[in-house]
Amino acid sequence: MKYVYDDQNIFAKILRGEIPNQTVFENAHTLAFRDINAQAPVHILVIPKGPYMSLDHFARDASDDELVGFMKAVAEVCRLEGVDAGFRAVANSREDGVQDVPHYHLHILAGRNLGPMLVGQT
Repeated sequence: MKYVYDDQNIFAKILRGEIPNQTVFENAHTLAFRDINAQAPVHILVIPKGPYMSLDHFARDASDDELVGFMKAVAEVCRLEGVDAGFRAVANSREDGVQDVPHYHLHILAGRNLGPMLVGQT
């Protein structure tokens, strides 16, 4: 699949500092911030700083440093947010995955029982 990154998407603008955010954690390759439309008491978006459109695009094309930096950021967000009782990590990809922003992002959701992931759908 060919990936054509839209550098005008909201996360690209956040990364450029054009749109403010509530940063939770940042490292050389990753930014984590609070979702403005939180779906749980803890709802953090973790995004790579590189121009990756989806999880598979990131997994395929990111450097080892980017991949490790991202995963370390996820672990640090979980530590900082104290999600010891559990959390859900969700990455929606493309149209059928209902991805709203064409920049790879991982949702970290926690702070209450989140129920089953999908109910009655096949």
